[in-house]
Amino acid sequence: MSPVLSAPRYVLGEIVVPHTDIDDLAARSDELGMAPTASLWGWGDVRGTALGLEDLAIASATETLRAAGAPRIDALILCSTRFPGGAEEHGGFVGRIIAGLDLGDVAFHGLTLHRCANLLAAIALASALVAAGVHRDVLVLTTDRVPDTDTRVRKYALFSDGAASCVVSSRGYPGDSYEIVATANTRDLRALDHDDEISADLARAATENVLAGTGLAVSNISAVMHANLVTPVVMLKERQAGFTRAQLDAANITRFGHCFAADPLINLVDRGLLGHVPMAGHTVLTTSVPGERYAVLLRRLATPTELEPAP
Repeated sequence: MSPVLSAPRYVLGEIVVPHTDIDDLAARSDELGMAPTASLWGWGDVRGTALGLEDLAIASATETLRAAGAPRIDALILCSTRFPGGAEEHGGFVGRIIAGLDLGDVAFHGLTLHRCANLLAAIALASALVAAGVHRDVLVLTTDRVPDTDTRVRKYALFSDGAASCVVSSRGYPGDSYEIVATANTRDLRALDHDDEISADLARAATENVLAGTGLAVSNISAVMHANLVTPVVMLKERQAGFTRAQLDAANITRFGHCFAADPLINLVDRGLLGHVPMAGHTVLTTSVPGERYAVLLRRLATPTELEPAP
């Protein structure tokens, strides 16, 4: 069987902030030319935190490892859009997370350059490493928070703090498991600047690539787990990617906005609990950033046989 994604879990910042309490929302909306209409954009609550990035990471990964039955992890892929400080601080940062999770002598990798696509890039990397036999049980973990000097308000999203995690392995574990059927990455190296537009062409190509050779059509996808950008952007870009309105769900945009790279996994957890991904059903995790698109095709494992540990 293909590599398996198991026990997706997430944590959000412990401080609930209604959008009406965001200090600079009105000024930023005016600056960005956005009508101050919450229902138009999907503005609702966001989550802040007094915790550090490593605390969020440890909290989420602890839940993943507990749900998966404490697998023996042999590699960690750690993602963040802003690893703290410079190179002098990175060793201590990853060391504290590994020690806090009691992972022991574990290989580790760091991903940051894919921005809010970091998590899907990490899942694709973990899947390739497991399929190649380099690692057997990989903990994939993303953690982010808005810096104190930054703002939660962007034209494309309101930002929350949080972390998300899963195990990618050669076997299935408890806590919900999904076969990683395929991954796809499309890019335009001329359009990687932050101010460039999200490309509908890259999104369509990623959808075609992730379904190629699977025998599946877009209509066979039960649900799409997208980034929680403002509602009009999500609906437009995902429809341009080839998906239907019925496959999308914007509820989490209003519930807590955009949690950096964690959104697709957060949505997988929440929509899975709502029954949006039936047993043996297929779902696609997606994220677009300027110049790049990731898609991960999953099949929810349905029978106990599929969850038996590999010999």
